[in-house]
Amino acid sequence: MGRIKSALEIALEKTESVKSDKAGIGQFEAKQQGKRLANEFLEDPKKSLEEALKKAPKEEQAAIKQGIFDVLISQITLPASKDDEKRIEAVGKGLQMVIGDPRFAALYKQFVQVLSHYFDEVARYEEAIKHQYAPKLRQKEEELARRLGRHVQLDPFQDPEFITFYNKHINTLKENYQTTVEQVRQQALLLFAKKAVSKGQ
Repeated sequence: MGRIKSALEIALEKTESVKSDKAGIGQFEAKQQGKRLANEFLEDPKKSLEEALKKAPKEEQAAIKQGIFDVLISQITLPASKDDEKRIEAVGKGLQMVIGDPRFAALYKQFVQVLSHYFDEVARYEEAIKHQYAPKLRQKEEELARRLGRHVQLDPFQDPEFITFYNKHINTLKENYQTTVEQVRQQALLLFAKKAVSKGQ
């Protein structure tokens, strides 16, 4: 038969679990604070993440960094428009601050350069796709003109067949760039994890 625990032992165990719960809550709140800081930084990249981090208690800094990292890494994506370029540059700046590895800074610089060619290539692809589809579109216009008895000009983007053709080719281009996006993400995850291990975070 096992030994019956004394009231003191039970009380001590409860105190320990409350302490670990409090520590867990503290870390969770610090991580949330990191996420807030990252979002504020994306709104206004002039805000200093470094300054905000320095002001935080030492024991919370690792969790804050994790929160910042989680938000910023989710922002490494293909830009939807030219306006996204500034956001993507800010993401690199913020990640470099929490990763602190010159290899990442060099990699991200290359990534930004690759993305600057992305829109040019999309525009070229778009022209090539329209050119390739033009004979088929003319055929459809002629067919409609015969039926309606007047000249018809079709917008290729209103033709479901063209949209399928367009998406197929544009998605091939996007997949090529998506590979680069994934490589940068993986490298960021790897270097951030290494830094956390080396600092014993």
